Amino acid sequence: MKVDDRPPLFSRRSLLAGAGLGVLGAFAGTAAQAATGSLGRAPRVLIATNEPWGTYHVAPLLPEARRRGWEITQLVPDLTGIKPGDPVPVATPNRAPDADLLVVTGAGDWPAECAARFPRLPLVASSLAYQLPVEAPRAKEFRDRLRAITASSPAEAKVFDDYLGTRRPITVVGSPQTDDLPRHAPEPGTVLVLTSVTKSSSTGGSAPGTELLLAAAERLAAAGKHILVGLHPREDRSLWEKYEISSVPSVQASARAEAAIGIPGTVFPVVAAVGVPLVGCTEPRLNIPGYLLSVCSHTITTADEAVTAVTQAEPVSREVLYEAVGPIGGSTRRLLKAWRKAGVRV
Repeated sequence: MKVDDRPPLFSRRSLLAGAGLGVLGAFAGTAAQAATGSLGRAPRVLIATNEPWGTYHVAPLLPEARRRGWEITQLVPDLTGIKPGDPVPVATPNRAPDADLLVVTGAGDWPAECAARFPRLPLVASSLAYQLPVEAPRAKEFRDRLRAITASSPAEAKVFDDYLGTRRPITVVGSPQTDDLPRHAPEPGTVLVLTSVTKSSSTGGSAPGTELLLAAAERLAAAGKHILVGLHPREDRSLWEKYEISSVPSVQASARAEAAIGIPGTVFPVVAAVGVPLVGCTEPRLNIPGYLLSVCSHTITTADEAVTAVTQAEPVSREVLYEAVGPIGGSTRRLLKAWRKAGVRV
């Protein structure tokens, strides 16, 4: 698997991916020529995610997509989980606009149902949030239709491959969230708390560990740290109102932090890319991919460890960062290019 001008990664799967890249590239070139020559307009894309109403994974794609004239619409079961003013265009399948491509970001029930609903659309799988390296039960329903697969980083690609059960080349494009990283300007004593989700809902599941994170935040506040909270979009805000809750997304908020602590999730590699040292809260009920733990300077299992871990935390190396987050900057451009080359119908 080769990304930009970097050398291949010499894992077994990377070598297998590289062997198949020539065949995929030949097909992709034909598709791109057809799309450019015959489509006559910018592509229209439908996206289905594992969190049916979770538009926050699609939102980072919009600035670059709009600059290029692309029309992106997220498929939702209904409009009940969409807040007024949400910037991501949404539609139910029966009201979806005519499209050239369907992108699934996972193999949960909703993406599988959307793939079945649009059997004639070219299909691409793109990882926009972390999955576990275990084959999803419904992946077999549509994986033979996949014209291309993308992931943010080499490590995420390996996990996504296991999750889909494909054993196919995966294009590494980087995370769209790295396209506009803030400059790290830490405020003395400020610690960013990255929350997860305490309660499951129809929009998506929860992650254990909030009790540990709350207790860790209390220990840090008692030690004189200023607690800045980066709320997961679905987290219960009332749990954290005793602290400053950031008015901007967690990645932007991380620019203010000397260190960050939280339950490792999709945002961790991106915050690491800002240059912020990370501490991960772990417990036996959590199942966390190794690459998310790799960007943590320390991990803790008890709140009493929090102050020392945060004080001693350091940024990760460039090598670890690249493996976990992929190429930084221009990621949405690379993602749209991969979609157009491999999937757009003419």
